[in-house]
Amino acid sequence: MNDDQSDSLLYARFGTTSPCWRLSGDSNALELTPETGPGPADVAIALSGHQAAQIRQLTGVTSHLTLDLRLFGEPVRLHLVGRKLGPNAWAGTASEWADTESVARDLVHGLSFAEQVVSEVNSVVVIVDRAGRIQRFNRLAEELTGMKEEDVVGRNVWALFMSEEAGAASSQNISGFFNRGVSYEVERWVKTVHGDRLFLFRNKFVQSGSGMNEQYLICSGTDITEERRAQTRLTELANTDSLTGLPNRNAIHEKIRAAIADRSGDEAVGILFLDLDNFKRVNDHYGHLFGDRLLKDVSDAIRACLDPGDTLARLGGDEFIVLAAPTTQAALEATAQRILERLRVPFSLGLVEVYTGCSIGIALCPDHAGTLETMVRCADTAMYVAKDEGKRTWRVFSPEMNRKVAEYMWLDNNLRRGLDEGQLTLCYQPKIALASGTVQAVEALVRWNSPERGQIMPGEFIRYAEESGLIGALGQWVMRTAADQAAIWKERGLNLRVAINVSPRQLADTDVVRHFREALEQAKLDPCLIDIELTESCLIEDEAAALERIQQFRQLGAQVHLDDFGTGYSSLSQLGRIPLDVIKLDRSFVHAIHEKPKSQALVRSMVAVAQELNLKVVAEGIETVAEERFMQDLGVDYVQGYLYAHAMPAADFEAWLRERQRPRLIA
Repeated sequence: MNDDQSDSLLYARFGTTSPCWRLSGDSNALELTPETGPGPADVAIALSGHQAAQIRQLTGVTSHLTLDLRLFGEPVRLHLVGRKLGPNAWAGTASEWADTESVARDLVHGLSFAEQVVSEVNSVVVIVDRAGRIQRFNRLAEELTGMKEEDVVGRNVWALFMSEEAGAASSQNISGFFNRGVSYEVERWVKTVHGDRLFLFRNKFVQSGSGMNEQYLICSGTDITEERRAQTRLTELANTDSLTGLPNRNAIHEKIRAAIADRSGDEAVGILFLDLDNFKRVNDHYGHLFGDRLLKDVSDAIRACLDPGDTLARLGGDEFIVLAAPTTQAALEATAQRILERLRVPFSLGLVEVYTGCSIGIALCPDHAGTLETMVRCADTAMYVAKDEGKRTWRVFSPEMNRKVAEYMWLDNNLRRGLDEGQLTLCYQPKIALASGTVQAVEALVRWNSPERGQIMPGEFIRYAEESGLIGALGQWVMRTAADQAAIWKERGLNLRVAINVSPRQLADTDVVRHFREALEQAKLDPCLIDIELTESCLIEDEAAALERIQQFRQLGAQVHLDDFGTGYSSLSQLGRIPLDVIKLDRSFVHAIHEKPKSQALVRSMVAVAQELNLKVVAEGIETVAEERFMQDLGVDYVQGYLYAHAMPAADFEAWLRERQRPRLIA
């Protein structure tokens, strides 16, 4: 028994720092026992009505809460981790709030189950036990069936939502599936508020957390009714935004080109470029599905403000375009004002009211531009001016706004020249293996040494390179330079892995893998010592294409890292589908761990999930010894940040490495 256990009231009474708890629907007594089971409780603690209600708010997803109670006459703050087991039963594990190790362990065990549930929420999700009783029923399932989760938990899934024939087939097979524990797919007709619909269910088995060691089946379903009825959805799909049903970027660009070409006389073609002002904050706070619902409602609201003949399109993310042809500046301004006034009214999504607004840029042809590209750029520029001037307003493009356009042209001329004339260089920031303190890898970061402006950081020109299409040539240069440097270090006895960043636009290029292979061949780098770092946005646009590229990179010997993990839109389900090797915790989480307890919990849960999936973890942005110690305690594999070194040119990095490896004399 260690010192922490000797001070534990729970350990003294139950022989464990994490006894099991349970609460029934007909009693306000919290029962505590050393281990789970149907037997009588060792201790029953009377709860207030409010405390009991707090516990009964737990759903089928493992969650946690804290209660102040009296145990054996002594005040104690208990941290409960658990979930709803059926219509009248809640259970889990308890630990003393001050017992950090037990609390953390219970959270990790609980979150390992809860995160798997969360990972499947992009589709209809129903979780059942061996008897076919529903344990979890997500929001999309509620919408399609018209039933609430609290009303169906513990009830038989086949009787509720399947025909007698389909239910019999499922119940007959489920026992064998549970015994084998192998993921499988099945098509089933399901009763919905829209009638019987055909769903493709991708079913996976998971073990529950919180020490209960129960097996459950996650049924993740997709409606394939229309797909089965007709296999033709290609031209329409290529021109329609799948979320809102609006024309997409490709479709609206073609419409604008046609409107400009068909313009006659004094007629004007106008566009409104809209960007929602606080969508990212809403999306980060409430989640991706909530954000999608908001985008649908916002698109409906904007469409209701348009004049007859206007076209609304979604460019992607939270950006929209309105095309009006023929039109006038006054008409466009009036439309913009109607949209702003409508978006001042909150949107009600369930029990939540959300306020959002937008910034709008207006441009006309021929007043401001004569081509699609310049017209969109002018409207985009005006939108950013509106955002800079306080948001929730509109601005018409004017020549005074051309500073952004001028910057675009300067980059267009000089970045191309910089590539051709060797003005770009790579700097290398080391990654430290926490267990050994050795340097086994580096990240290559591009720098532009402009004769006119001095050193320019990538944040100032990478976005332009993506928009202009120059990212392909820039990416090729990075691949070749990094491969050549890795080969030089290998000859000198330094087998350092070099990670390079690949942007979403690069990953969409079908030639990117060929360019990577050619860089390895040119450097005679065999085996491969170059790794690929991708951001979460790479997985959003076309997951199938991203998966294919990632598999090809790995076949060439590259490891694949997911950069800035936790800041984008990827779901945990993608971590299971995408063949990754490493995730990198974004520096924003690292910097907040000693200021915000929630950040510590987030980091713990992300590291726990990564470890369960056998992924290595890199914590970037380490600047203090305390941050390093925290990551070491969590079992993080690698760290990177200014505590160790900034990004350096190759020669400076080699000197830094020699100094680090030099034996230290002890006085």
